[in-house]
Amino acid sequence: MNEAGSQRERQLPDLDSLDVQSLKALVLAKQAEIDSRGTEIEHLKLLVLKLKRMHFGPRSEKRDKDIQQLELQLEDLEISQAAVEPEPPLPATAAVKQHVRRKPARRPLPAELPRQTETIAPEQEACPSCGGTLRHLGEDVSETLEYVPAKFIVIRTVRPKLSCSGCSHIVQAQAPNRPIDRGMAGPGLLAHVLVSKYADHLPLYRQAEIYGREGIDLDRSTLADWVGGASRTLQPLVEALKKYVLSAEKLHGDDVPVPVLAPGNGKTKTGRLWTYVRDDRPAGSKEASAVWFTYSPDRKGEHPARHLQSYTGILQADGYAGFNQLYETGRIVEAACWAHVRRKFHDLYQAHRSPIAKEALERIAQLYGIEQEIRGRAPAERAEVRQMRSRPLLEALHVWWKTTLSKLSQKSDVAVAIRYALERWNALLRFCEDGRIEMDNNAAERALRAVALGRKNYLFAGADTGGERAAAIYSLLGSAKLNGIDPKAYLSLVLRCIADHPINRISELLPWNLFPAKPASEAA
Repeated sequence: MNEAGSQRERQLPDLDSLDVQSLKALVLAKQAEIDSRGTEIEHLKLLVLKLKRMHFGPRSEKRDKDIQQLELQLEDLEISQAAVEPEPPLPATAAVKQHVRRKPARRPLPAELPRQTETIAPEQEACPSCGGTLRHLGEDVSETLEYVPAKFIVIRTVRPKLSCSGCSHIVQAQAPNRPIDRGMAGPGLLAHVLVSKYADHLPLYRQAEIYGREGIDLDRSTLADWVGGASRTLQPLVEALKKYVLSAEKLHGDDVPVPVLAPGNGKTKTGRLWTYVRDDRPAGSKEASAVWFTYSPDRKGEHPARHLQSYTGILQADGYAGFNQLYETGRIVEAACWAHVRRKFHDLYQAHRSPIAKEALERIAQLYGIEQEIRGRAPAERAEVRQMRSRPLLEALHVWWKTTLSKLSQKSDVAVAIRYALERWNALLRFCEDGRIEMDNNAAERALRAVALGRKNYLFAGADTGGERAAAIYSLLGSAKLNGIDPKAYLSLVLRCIADHPINRISELLPWNLFPAKPASEAA
């Protein structure tokens, strides 16, 4: 027997001297120790999986990268095949059908694109066979998509001065207001800089390099002045957007960390960007969707309490404890998120193929299947279907979770996931009682994707004021996207007219008021 085995044997009592009950107690104690270690191993596996997701991104992102790699390979193969000289087309009378590689159907070019007509007439003025007069028979029309590179132009504004010959009174048109006082950037260029920074995630120094290749020397500090000035000009519009969002009956809320450069020591601290989304389209609402972002230097619960101090309605959010004080007075009704519940079981199944996690995922999938069927219907109809079809599934799920929990070690990760759901059961059940409520909080999470993408390029915000400025621009860009509006076209139009627009009618410049709604088929 090796040294380790001898040491373990010395730690055991004299088995020969123990009675049956003592032996049973010893076996049970050792079994409990083994179960505890098994639970700890499962927990560590789950932690490793979560840490890998935090470091390398979620599995879905990895799959996206794999798909992108395959798409690149496919792209190279298709380019190589297209580079080969094409075979001559078969005559129309060919009797034998040959296999031809199928190509995707060519989509028609958008009708709203500007078109230039180029007519190519025959060189012959008379019939080349008999010399007869040629008459118009018809025409073949084909279209080619072309790209005209963006270009800088200088707009010279000339204001002639006129003098009265009788009294020498001078008359001159008033100078037009500019988006930024004494700024040389036009509204289109300002919109381009803002969209490039906050929607396309191009930091200003990279934009300066791109403009330099076009022969325009724009220093990064100049671009920063433009962004700051435009943000100041747009602030009243952001306030109007905030007012509109907070007037909703139901909101989706969430937050995301944002690294911010701490002053003085060159290190970064963690600020937060909070998002509140008004989007009732799944419940058949025709009202415009909108999102309002706001920034805070930390994640204390006092921030959402301040953001929603005048709000009354439903808040759909995750299980963040900072929201709890909002629900205490009853002024704000809590609606929990089934996506967060599902995610915990998904992680467990990915970590060690837990059969309990698998069954939980299948049961939750049934609920989502019902939601897919009733999406876009009126709240009353949604509530009726949920009561008839979803409620029995939820009650059965609740009984199964409680029964399963009683058989598990309370320290196991499966037990933790089940307790997470049971502790929020009333809030999770609320969507079944109110047709306005969604099953999850994905609307808020979708709104935060632009922030997550931007963090990869920015690395950190320069200061708290940078976080506040980003929140303001994200609000306008995100609301434009929610309504199917091109953010650059929207900002260009706003910056062109906001300086002369009456402040008491600023809501007229919100995205859905400036641009007509698209038909449902086009929006889809």
